[in-house]
Amino acid sequence: MSAESPGQNEHYLRVLRVRFREWRQTRPFWAGLFTLLGGIPIAYFPYASLKLGQMTLSMATTAGAGSLIIGVLLMTLGLTMWFQAIVRVFAGVATILLALVSIPVANLGGFLIGFLLALTGGAMSIAWAPAGERAAAPAETAEPARPDDGPGDVDVYRTETAVDANGGRNSAG
Repeated sequence: MSAESPGQNEHYLRVLRVRFREWRQTRPFWAGLFTLLGGIPIAYFPYASLKLGQMTLSMATTAGAGSLIIGVLLMTLGLTMWFQAIVRVFAGVATILLALVSIPVANLGGFLIGFLLALTGGAMSIAWAPAGERAAAPAETAEPARPDDGPGDVDVYRTETAVDANGGRNSAG
């Protein structure tokens, strides 16, 4: 062991924290967490019993099966956002739709707690982009205007079609 090796003296919790941070930054982690947490109250409240002294308050309704299905699907979509980040847009749209459906089906979307968490998670999943896509916005370079350009002139040399642009490759796909 030499004094120059920085990896030998690190504590294993620090290594785990750094690895977790790197894993978290490559996927919509917070969107998945909000979606996962949003599914819990939606699935739980129709089956819960609340005891107030001698009185038992039960929210068991005929919509209990629908609430359970919506809650389990939201939890599954939250895990999908974590482990299959490529389908983040589909998972986000499906999460928002399930959150909206949970309002009439699942006791106002888990008393609005699950609805708001799932709606936030779905919106965050749609809006999330990997770090490489965020910095990929190319800067446009403008050509200087020529003196013969007027407001009604059409310059055929500056126009490009989709086939001519990009070296002859089609940019539609």
